[in-house]
Amino acid sequence: MKTTVLIFLLATSIATSHGLEHGIDYKIHPLRLKSGSGGHYVKGITCSSWRVGVEAHNIIEWKTIPQECEGYVGNYVLGDEYREDSKVVNREAYFYAKSIDVIKDGKNIWVFDIDETTLSNLPYYAHHGFGVEPYNATAFDEWVNLGIAPALPETQKLYNKLLSLGFKIVFLTGRPQSQKDITVKNLKDAGYYKWEKLIVKDVSKYKGKTAVTYKSNERKKLEEEEGYRIIGNIGDQWSDILGTNTGNRTFKLPDPLYYIA
Repeated sequence: MKTTVLIFLLATSIATSHGLEHGIDYKIHPLRLKSGSGGHYVKGITCSSWRVGVEAHNIIEWKTIPQECEGYVGNYVLGDEYREDSKVVNREAYFYAKSIDVIKDGKNIWVFDIDETTLSNLPYYAHHGFGVEPYNATAFDEWVNLGIAPALPETQKLYNKLLSLGFKIVFLTGRPQSQKDITVKNLKDAGYYKWEKLIVKDVSKYKGKTAVTYKSNERKKLEEEEGYRIIGNIGDQWSDILGTNTGNRTFKLPDPLYYIA
């Protein structure tokens, strides 16, 4: 009940601000849980160790979070630690970007994923549960189509710094073409007001293909057909940063909510 009330308050806040210009300060912290620990869940493995295994890509192809770890994962992603972990990744990305002598020909790009990288779906997961149930495509699409996902604050800071350094921004997402317009609106409302390209998935072309294949092919087009140089590449899934044409350096944001191959 307490979580539901907090979700309502956040949704009300977002709805109130939604029509404003870029720069909205969407809030995530008000959804914070009050329970859940990193205690043992199976064969003596702790939930915190499970999360480390996920982030290190040692635990792969998992479909759901262990049920015993839902409270732990929810508490992590809605709390300070998730923000701190995101801050470390984005800070290192900035330090790297700052070290690059940007050639002023407009061809140096930085690739960003969208879900759980630039935009956060935490309000959705706080309402529907933290990944112990199978993925519900219909419910998630309904959430995306609202266009009210808040920005991940630390990633947004990196985005702004990269623009100031002279990098062009490319968003490469697994969202389908049918969601392009609402994604554009959501990005702008959340403070991502400028980019070079927004690449969405042609579902008919990539039917049955993995995310690694899709994103590799699209990055290859950027570099080999359009002449861009991918200096940096950041995402929450390993499939965002594996494959070909990954860029000069990749950065993996934390995400123990789901796994995309």
